[in-house]
Amino acid sequence: MPITKSAKKALRQSQKRRVHNVQKRKTIKELVKKIRQLVAEKKNSEARAFLPQIYKLLDKAAKTNLIKKNTSSRKKSRITKMINRG
Repeated sequence: MPITKSAKKALRQSQKRRVHNVQKRKTIKELVKKIRQLVAEKKNSEARAFLPQIYKLLDKAAKTNLIKKNTSSRKKSRITKMINRG
C-alpha cells in the first residue's frame, strides 16, 4: 500500500484511469461485434452507418495510448474491408 501522500494520489488516479480505459475497450469491442453481426446478416448499409463512430473511438484510443496507432489503423482497415466485401 502507498505510504506517501503523492503515492496515495497516484493510486487514486490510476484506479480512475483504469475504470475509464476498461470502459473504452469494452465499448470498442461491443461496436466491432455489432458491425460483424450486421455484416453476417448481410446488412451492410446499417454496418456502414457505424463506421464513423468506430473510427472516432479507435482514433481517440490511439491518441490517448489506450491502443497502439498501428493497431487502430489495422482494425479500421479490416472492418472497412469486411463491410465492402460482405
